[in-house]
Amino acid sequence: MALHTVKDANLIMNCLRRGASEFLVPPFDTAEICAALERIAKRSAQVRPSRPAEGKVYCFMPGKGACGSTTIAASLAFELRRRSPGKVLLADLDPLTGTIAFQLKLKSHYSFVHALSNSSRMDEDLWNGMVIPCRGVDVLLSPENPVDLVNEAQDLPAIVEYWRETYETVILDTPGAYRQWGISLATLCDELMIVTTNELPAIRATGNALAYMNRNGVDLSKVKLIVNRYNVDLGLDQAAIEAALHMPVFQFLPSDYEGVQKAMMQGKTAPGGTKVGKGIAALAEALTGQMAERKKQSMFSGLFSFLGAAE
Repeated sequence: MALHTVKDANLIMNCLRRGASEFLVPPFDTAEICAALERIAKRSAQVRPSRPAEGKVYCFMPGKGACGSTTIAASLAFELRRRSPGKVLLADLDPLTGTIAFQLKLKSHYSFVHALSNSSRMDEDLWNGMVIPCRGVDVLLSPENPVDLVNEAQDLPAIVEYWRETYETVILDTPGAYRQWGISLATLCDELMIVTTNELPAIRATGNALAYMNRNGVDLSKVKLIVNRYNVDLGLDQAAIEAALHMPVFQFLPSDYEGVQKAMMQGKTAPGGTKVGKGIAALAEALTGQMAERKKQSMFSGLFSFLGAAE
C-alpha cells in the first residue's frame, strides 16, 4: 500500500508498476484503509501457498573420533528416505575431514561452504546446482580441500532455515562439539545425536564433549546417545555408560565390521539384511515412530500360491 500527500496519476501508475496494489492520499479514512487492507489480505491468500510444515534437523556428532558417526548419519538418511516420500537432505559439514563423498563415491564442484556464502540469496535453482541426488537423497558435500572456518558460523541460521523449509528431514554430519562451528550446529538442530562406543576412552571423551557443550549454552535435553559397535564383553555395559554420562542410551548399534566395509567398497550404505542395517532400521523407527513398510500378501495370492505348491 502506497501513501502519499499528492494524488498524481503518473505517480500512482509508477507505484502500481513497482508492486503497490493500493494508493491512498489524505484525508485517510479508517473505513477506506480497512477496506484496502482487506483487499490486500484476500489477494495474498489467493496467490500465496500455505507454508509447509518445517522439516526436522538431526545433527550427528562423534563423542570421540572414529566412532562411526558419519556411517550412521549416511545410512540413516537413506533409511528415512525409504520409509517416507518426503525429501531428505544429507549434509557433510566437516570442513577438514569430511568423508561422505568418499563413502558414497560422489563428486561435486560445490560444497557446503558455497551454500553458506550464498545463504542470504539462496533459491531453488541455486540450491539444486549445489546438491547431488543420490538414490532419492540430496547430498551436500564437504570441500575437497580442507578449509578453516572462522566467520562462517554466522551464516548458519539462514541456511538451516532454508533447509527446514525445503526438506522433511535434514541429516547433518558434523566434526564434533568443539569450537564455534560445532556449538552453532548443536544449538540450531532439533535432535543432537551423540555417537560413541562403549570403550572407556570413548566414554570419557564423550563426557568431556557433553560438559563443553553444556558450558557453552547447548541444551543437553535434546541429546540422544547412540552407542555404536556395542559389545558388552569388550567394554562398559549399559548401566555403566548411563552412570558415567548421566543420561540414558537412546539406541545401541551392533558391531558389524564386515557388513560396513563391504558396503563402503561398493559406495553404498549397509543393506537392511546385515546386523548394522537392522540396527539403522531400529534407529529410524525409534526416531520417527514409523514402522518400515512391508509388502502385504493378499488372501487370494496366498491361496493361489498354496494351490500351485499343492499341484
